[in-house]
Amino acid sequence: MSEIIRALDALQKEEGWLSSSSLTALATRLRLPLHRLESISTFYTRFKREKPEGVEVEVCRDLSCRLAGAESASAALRGRAVAGGFEVQEVSCLGRCDRAPAAAIGDRVLDASDLEGVSRAAGEGPRGAVVRPIRGWAAADPYSSQGGDRTDFRILRSVLAGTREAPIERLEAAGLRGMGGAAFPTARKWSLVAAEPAMPKHVVCNADESEPGTFKDREILHDLPHLVIEGMAIAAYCVGAERGTVFIRHEYGAERERLEAALCSARRLGALGERIFGTDFSFEVDLFVSPGGYILGEETALLECLEGRRGEPRNKPPFPGTAGLYGRPTLINNVETLVHAASIVHHGSDWWHGLGLEGYSGHKFISVSGDVAAPGVSLLPVGTCFSDVLAAHGGMRDGAKVGALAPGGASSHFLGPEALDLALDFDALQAAGSMLGSGAAVFVAEDRDLLDIALSITRFFRNESCGKCVPCRVGSEKAVSIIEKGGLPDEALLRSLAETMQQTSICGLGQVALAPLLSILSRFPDRIRRAGLD
Repeated sequence: MSEIIRALDALQKEEGWLSSSSLTALATRLRLPLHRLESISTFYTRFKREKPEGVEVEVCRDLSCRLAGAESASAALRGRAVAGGFEVQEVSCLGRCDRAPAAAIGDRVLDASDLEGVSRAAGEGPRGAVVRPIRGWAAADPYSSQGGDRTDFRILRSVLAGTREAPIERLEAAGLRGMGGAAFPTARKWSLVAAEPAMPKHVVCNADESEPGTFKDREILHDLPHLVIEGMAIAAYCVGAERGTVFIRHEYGAERERLEAALCSARRLGALGERIFGTDFSFEVDLFVSPGGYILGEETALLECLEGRRGEPRNKPPFPGTAGLYGRPTLINNVETLVHAASIVHHGSDWWHGLGLEGYSGHKFISVSGDVAAPGVSLLPVGTCFSDVLAAHGGMRDGAKVGALAPGGASSHFLGPEALDLALDFDALQAAGSMLGSGAAVFVAEDRDLLDIALSITRFFRNESCGKCVPCRVGSEKAVSIIEKGGLPDEALLRSLAETMQQTSICGLGQVALAPLLSILSRFPDRIRRAGLD
C-alpha cells in the first residue's frame, strides 16, 4: 500500500510534525516531486504542518459529544490549558460517542469531562482505550463457546473444501445486505467481482467509520477480530483474490492492536499466507492506518488514499468491483458485513432468517448514543422496535422524553417520537422517510434545541468535505452561513441548495449533507420557533 502515506506518518511520529525541510528531504529519498508530498500532507487531518507549541488535547465537537456537553467541556479545558501545559483544539468525531464528550491526546482517546484526568494525561504515555463488551455479541460468533478469541477457522476450512460459488449462494439465500450504509446486496457484490477476468484482485475491509454517532465496527473489531479476518478470507476465496487490506481509522489504537494479534494468530494457524490449510489458495492481509478524514469512508476516496493520493472520490462508473485498487477488481465490505457473512456461511440462510422477529431476517449491530442512560453497542434482532432499542440502553437520561431520533447516524433524516414504534430494518425506516444508514441510533431529548443540532451536523459535513466538487464545497458553506446569521432559516433557499448538491455532487457526502437539517426544519417547525431565535 501507499509508501508515501506511511513514510509521512513515520516522519511525523519521529519529529512530531511535518516541517518543510523534512518534507524536502523525504521527497528526495522517495524520488518524488515535493508538490506531491505537499498536496498529500495538507489534505489529511492526521498530518500536522505547523509545529505544536505543546501537548494538544483534541475535543470532539460533533453530534453525540455536543449533546453530552462538549462545548462547555472545551471551555473548561481552555481555562486550565496554560496551567496544565496543553492546548485545546476542537475536532471532528473521534469514534467514542459512547464516552461523550470525548477527547484525545494523539491517538489516545479519553473522557473530556474529567478535567483533572486530562491535565494528568498530558504527561502520560500511551495506554489502551477501555471498550465495553457488545450486548449479546455471542450470538454473532460461531466460536463463542470456546471462550475468548480462540478459533480454529473451521468455517474457512469448510469453504476451502467446497466450490467458490457455494458461500455466495448462501449469502444470496440469506439476503444479506451491506452494513456500511448503502445496503447493497452482499452476494451480488461478491458475484460481480468474482465474474471479472482481470487479475490480481483485492479485498478491502472498510473499518474507517467516522460518522458522528457510529462506533459499532470499533467494538466488533475489538471483540470479534477473528471473524473479520475469516470473513475476508472467505470473500477472497470466492472472488479469486490473494491480497486483502483492512483500512482502519487512526483513532482505533486499541482495536488495531487486537486485530494485529488476531492476524498473527491466523498466520500461525495457517489461515493466512501461502497455500492455506494445504490448499492451492493463498491470501494475506495488510493493515493500513487511515491518515484521517470522514471522506475516506467513501469507497473510491479510500482507494485513492491507498494509492498514495488525496482522498478525493472518483467519478463512477467504473465501480471498484471492475476497476478498484490500482485499476483491478476490488471487493470492498465493511466490518459488520464480513462478520455476518462468515456466520451465514457457517450456519446457513435458515439460521439467518430465524434470527429476526416475525416477518424479518437476521440481526444487526447498532450504535446507541445521545441523551440515553447507557450508550453503547447492541446486537439485536432485525425487527426490534426502537422503543426496545432504547430500553436496552437504560432509557433516556434523567427520565427525559424522546423528542427526536436519528435512526441511522448523523446523515439520516430525523424522525419524531413516533419512530419509537418503527422496526430496526432497512425498508421500514426508508418507508418512514429516513434510513438505517450506518446503524447508529442517536436519541435526542424533548427539550433540546434542534436547530443547534442541525447546525452542528451541517458544520460537520462542511468541515469534512474534500472540496473536490464545487456544489459540495460551496453549498455546505452557504448552508452554514444561512443558519448562523440568526432568525428563522430561509428554508426555500436551503432546499434549492440541497437539490443542487444532490444532483451534482460526486459522492454521497454532498448528496446528504443538508438532509438532516431539512428533516428538522420540515418535521419540527414548532420546535424551531421555540428555540428562542431572533
